[in-house]
Amino acid sequence: MINAVFTVSGGYVLGFEISGHSDFSEQGSDIVCSAVSSAAYMTANTITEVQHLNAEITVNDGFMKLNLSQQDAKTAEVILNGLLLHLNALKEEYKEFIKVKISEV
Repeated sequence: MINAVFTVSGGYVLGFEISGHSDFSEQGSDIVCSAVSSAAYMTANTITEVQHLNAEITVNDGFMKLNLSQQDAKTAEVILNGLLLHLNALKEEYKEFIKVKISEV
């Protein structure tokens, strides 16, 4: 199961943590893992390489965590909300393989 937790404060998404594997199908042909992974990397790369924001990012096998300051979260609002929307849409399609949560801090 893929677990995605978005950290929200003051109405802004400050970051996310995505962990696990969907086990939808074999590694290398798992469309659910591919969709989530691709969206997460696109989000992280857009924030750091296009928007040039300082993000704390940790990546390991089956794990990505990204955190931003409150100010940078305001700048990255559209891309982070896009990721949240995308993962929620995937969750609706693949309920038994993805969980998405919001954590207010």
